Amino acid sequence: MSDSTIKSDGISVAAAGGASVVDFVALLKPRVVSLVVFTGLVGLFLAPGGIHPVLAVIAVLCIAVGAGAAGAVNMWYERDIDARMSRTMNRPLPAGRMNPGEALGFGAVLAVGSVALMGLALNWVAAGLLAASICFYVFVYTIWLKRRTPQNIVIGGAAGAFPPIIGWAAVTGDIGLLPVLLFLIVFMWTPPHFWALSLYRSGDYERAGVPMLPVVAGARETKRQILFYTVALLPISLLPPFLGLAGAIYGIGASLLGLGFLFAAVRVARDEGDTAAKRMFAYSLFYLFGIFALLLADRFVGVL
Repeated sequence: MSDSTIKSDGISVAAAGGASVVDFVALLKPRVVSLVVFTGLVGLFLAPGGIHPVLAVIAVLCIAVGAGAAGAVNMWYERDIDARMSRTMNRPLPAGRMNPGEALGFGAVLAVGSVALMGLALNWVAAGLLAASICFYVFVYTIWLKRRTPQNIVIGGAAGAFPPIIGWAAVTGDIGLLPVLLFLIVFMWTPPHFWALSLYRSGDYERAGVPMLPVVAGARETKRQILFYTVALLPISLLPPFLGLAGAIYGIGASLLGLGFLFAAVRVARDEGDTAAKRMFAYSLFYLFGIFALLLADRFVGVL
């Protein structure tokens, strides 16, 4: 160990000033944030009324920074867990490249700044929703649920479902039926998405002491729950065209994507190994991106 590191809670921690720009970017969980930003952008685009392009950019930036801030505080709080998991042990804090105080301060400043900017530049309804999503992810999911219950991702998944509503509210200053349906789609998508990951990473979660469903209830029950939530997601994803809030492009595309998701869940239920779970996790990312891309395409065709 170099002279620039100390020991804190059994984790090698870099002295202040030792972290690089890349480490601070990593704290923001950019791969996760990219999908969050896209769903928020779609919510903004689908909202009735107009918004100045500069304000639209500011709104999307605030959603991105707010989500990243929540990720940074999450990494600060879970640095002991991350140090025990092969998937996360090279993150800046467990790898010893950053001081915990730097991470917490960075996340807190970005969280407050993103909410304040959203309120001052757009409206305080959108700012309040952004603050609620950050607080839900940090306090409800990260601090309260994750280490206590295998239902952590079911309840905590609500945090990642806020962006479409935030994007909509940034334009309208209120909440409509369509963004609520998009919230429900993301909310119901989250458990099968993360449980597919936890199936083939269950050893990591067990070593870290995180009560993910495969660790607590076993693979068989996890697969049953994945199938249950996937089946429940299908009719919810088709509510927008059924209620006249989306057209045929979305309806047909969402049906095909949903059947693909269901097929993946059935494969997971039948597979004794990890291959089907890995494929479902990858497909789940494509599915959510596709659902929201279809909404954009549907609206674009509708205005031509």
